[in-house]
Amino acid sequence: MTQGDAPRALPASLDLSGRVALVTGAARGIGKSIATTLASRGAAIAINDKDEEAAHATASAIVAAGGKALVVGFDVGDQAAVEDGIKRTVAGLGGFDILVNNAGISIDALVMRAKIEDFDLVCRINLRGVFLCCQAAARHLLKAKDRGRIVNLSSVVGEQGNAGQSMYAASKAGVLGITKSLAREFASRGVTVNAVAPGFIDTDMTRAALQGDARTALLGQIPLARIGECEEVAEAVAFLASPAAGYITGHVLRVNGGLLI
Repeated sequence: MTQGDAPRALPASLDLSGRVALVTGAARGIGKSIATTLASRGAAIAINDKDEEAAHATASAIVAAGGKALVVGFDVGDQAAVEDGIKRTVAGLGGFDILVNNAGISIDALVMRAKIEDFDLVCRINLRGVFLCCQAAARHLLKAKDRGRIVNLSSVVGEQGNAGQSMYAASKAGVLGITKSLAREFASRGVTVNAVAPGFIDTDMTRAALQGDARTALLGQIPLARIGECEEVAEAVAFLASPAAGYITGHVLRVNGGLLI
């Protein structure tokens, strides 16, 4: 857009005005991009993250851009805390229409060296957290009927596996199982449940892990020959959260540059 051009009006099918979205793990990286993209489409955003200082910075950026945001800190693996966080979202923003389960961690280790406590922690955040948030949000989303949306973040690793990432792969594969099951459970009320499975995305974690030869080797496996951007994942989430995706449920939208086809 050149200087002096007016911003384009958002098509009604992508407009999220009047909707309330909760995004977990929204302080930075993919989660932050999702929160700011949904806000730019008109949604009021509840921002959850263990790093509350960074969460407040994300909220401030949304408000500064003319949006509405609320920080709702809670541990996604704690059932009582999740239920309280959902209640605070509804009370603070006046409703609940969209749940984006983005919070996640990865602890990498070959299976023979993996610690069971690390497995439990990864599954507590990545899998139990998704289940608890969906469970606590269900009543509100079902009340929202055809405005209700759940978008769960899985991973290309959850579909194809990866050496040294059996714990992470198990948790992200489980997210796909939850997604497909809830899509069937909630369909009669018009609520859609989908997953986005990113490939390698340009985040702080990816940049730290992929240096030099490792990065070159990975790029050789990706048909589009580049690492993805957080905003590209956010756009996929925003589409699935929009009215335009009202006839899509139980789907896994791959954002991976062709790494897995």
